[in-house]
Amino acid sequence: MPLHHKTRRYIFAYAMLLPGIIFLLVFTFYPIIFGLPLAFTNYSALAETQWVGWRNFERAFADADFLHSLKNSLLYVIVVPVIQFVSILMAILVNNNLKGVQFFRVAYFIPVVTSMVAVAIAWKWMFEEKGIVNYILKSVGLIDSNIAYLNNIDTALFAVMFVTVWKGLGYYMMIYLAGLQSIPSELQEAARIDGANRYQVIWHVTIPLLKPFVLLCSLLSVMAAIRVFDEVYVMTGGGPANSSMVTGLYTYNKAFKDFDFGYAAAIGLIVALIVFVFTVLTFKFGKKGGLNYYG
Repeated sequence: MPLHHKTRRYIFAYAMLLPGIIFLLVFTFYPIIFGLPLAFTNYSALAETQWVGWRNFERAFADADFLHSLKNSLLYVIVVPVIQFVSILMAILVNNNLKGVQFFRVAYFIPVVTSMVAVAIAWKWMFEEKGIVNYILKSVGLIDSNIAYLNNIDTALFAVMFVTVWKGLGYYMMIYLAGLQSIPSELQEAARIDGANRYQVIWHVTIPLLKPFVLLCSLLSVMAAIRVFDEVYVMTGGGPANSSMVTGLYTYNKAFKDFDFGYAAAIGLIVALIVFVFTVLTFKFGKKGGLNYYG
């Protein structure tokens, strides 16, 4: 191919990327760069902004409410293995050439494309004392009386976590489905010829070859879990008694309700560092698993 044709292709490709790059620069990278020095100030939109050094970070680690929200955010990470395990099973199920499998693929993916606000409102209604969740559980004999899930300090956070799992399954299922369809069928057939049953093929052949996809999905899921906001904000607002408060919502409250932007920026930076640590650990675990196969 002549050089000028390649040049035109490169120009066209970068032209297509340019709107997205501009969007990222304006709404992602600029706020990050601006937020870094902001974390070391006592920012005020009306009065003079003062440099306070590490005081915001010292305040954060002495703030019982922030530490409680951080604990809840870290607790939220337990949804990650649940989502990954169930979504892998769903992907294996819909990867078969069964009658009506296309319908199930679409049905599982519908929650992904549905607005989280709409999903959270719907589930908030279902989790009410006279909602459908209590009706079903009482019908099958699992509970004797109605439970106010979102108004109970013992169940509010876990109810929101359930919604996160329910909505995320279809997204990760599609990624795993793409991974399953990239695995050469000859490897699975060879294992069956050697006498492996279906479960042994899945455990010893399919899962190891899915490790790169497990790494990607786990990383995305961990970041989403620590930065969760929408469902908590809509369903509980962090209550009752801050039992479901997470760092995303706590940062929002400090910034846009208390107008304590410097402190909110410091909290955001702490959470970003925690996400970075989880990212490094996830990559380290992934390298031990099976990434070398892809070399």
